[in-house]
Amino acid sequence: MSIIIKTQEEIEKMRVACRLAAEVLDYITPFVQPGVTTERLDQLCHDYMVDVQGCVPAPLNYAPPGYSPYPKSICTSINHQVCHGIPAPKPLKKGDIVNLDITVIKDGFHGDTSRMFIVGEASIQARRLCQITLECLWLGIAQVRPGARLGDIGHVIQRHAESAGFSVVREFCGHGIGRNFHEEPQVVHYGKPGTGVELREGMIFTIEPMINAGKAAISELSDGWTIVTKDRSLSAQWEHTLLVTAEGVEVLTYSALAPRPPEWMADKPVRFPDHPPITATAA
Repeated sequence: MSIIIKTQEEIEKMRVACRLAAEVLDYITPFVQPGVTTERLDQLCHDYMVDVQGCVPAPLNYAPPGYSPYPKSICTSINHQVCHGIPAPKPLKKGDIVNLDITVIKDGFHGDTSRMFIVGEASIQARRLCQITLECLWLGIAQVRPGARLGDIGHVIQRHAESAGFSVVREFCGHGIGRNFHEEPQVVHYGKPGTGVELREGMIFTIEPMINAGKAAISELSDGWTIVTKDRSLSAQWEHTLLVTAEGVEVLTYSALAPRPPEWMADKPVRFPDHPPITATAA
């Protein structure tokens, strides 16, 4: 599959889908507390997407080749779970870290984003891992502009994570997105500057670094979906969907409660949505 350069009409529809995905995370934020189950978080998100936003939860029954259908509407990856964790009836406890990964379909287009949540008070290592991973995301975003290369993104993420003593998961990556959940290009979170696909205006893709506190090795659980660190060390991930603009980059999944960009981003050609939410806030 070749890289799809989005038309202006497609970009507008992607803006809507991505804003809606980000709003789901804003909506669910106050519910992420000790004692809540990820199954409950899934149900709340599902109902919000379907009943309030009029969206389709993209993960529900998603079945790429070789996989059984994914059984839930969001992914919830806790502590040593790297990605694709399936919501379950076990309650979250103080000190857990959890990634909530949201993808919606609106008018045939996908919006994809994820955030880390710290449940109560977490360890210094857990907080540092979440922070460094967020910094990796913003460092990657800062590289996005026409003429840059995918290797530029991967390089700054890998360098920052490894300089902090952490490791980068190699087997999973960011991806193009639009009418399809996963499109070209593949956006790996390691690499060499000046290598890889050249970025062009109108490309839309995700950056979603998965950073482990221990070694990079991973394994898959028997459910066929959940990926965990082999050494059971903590793992963190943040994700935004991005549009390559003529000047630089637009963060399509930025929203009211999304973590603010670091101060050093102020002089970068980065655009953020500045319009009001599409849907009502949580009651």
